[in-house]
Amino acid sequence: MLPAPTRSFVKTGGAGDLPRLAAEASGLAALRAAGSVRVPEVYACGMADGQARLEIEFLDLRGLDRASGALLGRQLADLHRHVGTQYGFTEDNWIGGSPQQNGWYQEWPRFFAERRLRPQLQWARGKGMDRKLVEQGESLAERLAAFFVDYHPAPSLLHGDLWGGNASALPDGTPVIFDPAVYYGDRETDVAMSELFGGFPDSFYAGYRAAWPLDSGYETRKTLYNLYHVLNHYKLFGAGYLNQARRMMDRLLAELRA
Repeated sequence: MLPAPTRSFVKTGGAGDLPRLAAEASGLAALRAAGSVRVPEVYACGMADGQARLEIEFLDLRGLDRASGALLGRQLADLHRHVGTQYGFTEDNWIGGSPQQNGWYQEWPRFFAERRLRPQLQWARGKGMDRKLVEQGESLAERLAAFFVDYHPAPSLLHGDLWGGNASALPDGTPVIFDPAVYYGDRETDVAMSELFGGFPDSFYAGYRAAWPLDSGYETRKTLYNLYHVLNHYKLFGAGYLNQARRMMDRLLAELRA
């Protein structure tokens, strides 16, 4: 009997898209190697017929329910227990449609300031963002270490772009994550982003916290970590995210003054 044909899911683009697709393949491979959460297998990535192509395993996906959400929470906590020796990643990658800088750092606050907040602020300044808002962001980046005086997170393996559209489940309830922006950093960044745009059942958070409770001060750090994503959405989708970024900066600066 002949084996059943393998189905695949293919992303394509122009030659200029190959670095983005290759970075996605690298991230999927890193998550899959950890073995904590189901991740599509990468079959091939390269140029074919003048197109950049990423071919990955086709999976029959559906939304998370209570049971699969709880399981994903526990599995994500297990993923986060895979820790590196430094913060960052072996290569730069993409967060949505934006380049994401990595490199390796010994200090988490410095990594987050220099590789997350400042690149977004530099882009915003070049596009004419309100000068006061850029200065507020720079003040935050300069004083970032103040949020980590009593909190020293391990460099956990992260999905990096964990919003509701990047997590699903198989028909048997097995959770699946995909479209990552992988790096090693504070585990709270994944949890924080999952809260930013919704899409995860309450059982997901209960499952995560049961496996690995979050530390004191998470609510403040959540705002800090999600500021990066809100600034990125300002970059990708326009001024509709500007007031949200302003409110987040005001809240964080008020914490520093308290």
